[in-house]
Amino acid sequence: MKARGGRWIEYWDPENETFWKETGRRTARRNLFFSVLSEHIGFSVWTLWSVLVLFMGPEYGLSPADKFLLTSVVTLVGAVVRVPYTFAVAVFGGRNWTVVSASMLLVPTLAAFVVMEPGTSFSTFLLVGLLAGIGGGNFASSMTNINAFFPLREKGWALGLNAGGGNVGVPVIQLVALAIIGASGGPRVLLGIYIPLILVAAVLAARFMDNLTTVKNDTGAAKDAARDAHTWIMSVLYVGTFGSFIGYSFAFGQVLTTQFGRTPLQAAYLTFIGPLLGSLVRPLGGRLADRYGGSRITLWNFVAMAAATAVLVVASMERSLALFVTVFVALFVLSGLGNGSTFKMIPHIFHSKALARGLTGEEAVLHGRRLSGAAMGLIGAVGGLGGVGINLAFRQSFLSSGSGTGAFVAFLACYAVCIAVTWSVYLRRPAGRSGTGAGPAAEETRRSYAEV
Repeated sequence: MKARGGRWIEYWDPENETFWKETGRRTARRNLFFSVLSEHIGFSVWTLWSVLVLFMGPEYGLSPADKFLLTSVVTLVGAVVRVPYTFAVAVFGGRNWTVVSASMLLVPTLAAFVVMEPGTSFSTFLLVGLLAGIGGGNFASSMTNINAFFPLREKGWALGLNAGGGNVGVPVIQLVALAIIGASGGPRVLLGIYIPLILVAAVLAARFMDNLTTVKNDTGAAKDAARDAHTWIMSVLYVGTFGSFIGYSFAFGQVLTTQFGRTPLQAAYLTFIGPLLGSLVRPLGGRLADRYGGSRITLWNFVAMAAATAVLVVASMERSLALFVTVFVALFVLSGLGNGSTFKMIPHIFHSKALARGLTGEEAVLHGRRLSGAAMGLIGAVGGLGGVGINLAFRQSFLSSGSGTGAFVAFLACYAVCIAVTWSVYLRRPAGRSGTGAGPAAEETRRSYAEV
């Protein structure tokens, strides 16, 4: 199966059931495991500053607004770098880029280790926060790589497991921080733990992962994906799911300390629960989408997210900590389910479009895989920007009123938009079957989106 040096696989056909059972599944799952490990640590480094700000007491001279701005900058960079990270897989190979991207995580971690002390200027913290943003890019390259390894029928599960395992990096670093704060340790202890873990992830990726020669550098795919309306429609939905997850992961601890007066240790006891559950259920979202259709699961998930946010508005106004934490955790779980179901939709949407163009069999599969792989990077980048919006909304809400209530009202409106978009584009049936000017193929494509 390997004909070139450097762990390159020449022939890869996961849709061939014989190939998949004999050699493909074992190889794909091995690459999935080590991809998850690297992405997991990438997420930890990306969300590092959501934890570090809890260590930064009055002696650091930062206001709550400063801290929200800092985490917004980190989130922004993590979203933007997802675009080049997506196409790096095709340029360098999935295994090779995983080694490079994992090794690069040493830069922001070592930089934070150096500057993390009272007296450091806010501008320096912002600069080092910018470096931490590269951890967010690992998700995009990992998803693009794993998308190429698995057959269409298993993408929901595989992509959900890959993303969920990466997302677990958020609660894990929060749990480690909780232990360190509880033991009266400092932020440098936390950073010192992650430096050797980064090296281990890079070495294991080099030893056990593979490159696929079938994943070619195709700038045309990026252009075609960018011109397709569904790329941007799915970006909106991913803002609602992943944007919520990453934005709330950065902001939850700060809301608890700022609005509810919790100490850093008290906040740390609570902040990891939501991201942990939201990460663990992401594969379930993909599995449910495999069975019932991603658009259906996504629609009802946004309805539940809107309902939970409405309760959060009440809890925030009443300053009820128990209700606030309970519903916020539920919102994390729903965002995780939605992450899995929305990403399941992407390859199936482009496969459905290939069938509508008259393509069949392997030709349709390759066309759909080509565009969906390119679209994932763009969708992942825009989704990450949702996390920026959440942190900026909280910053403005606290500046204006001293609470997060205004931000939750804005989030409720966003979920209402996502509900309307999901229903109108992927589930609504045409008003009439005749006289619309749409042929049978176009009508069948519209109906098939309910199954994506």
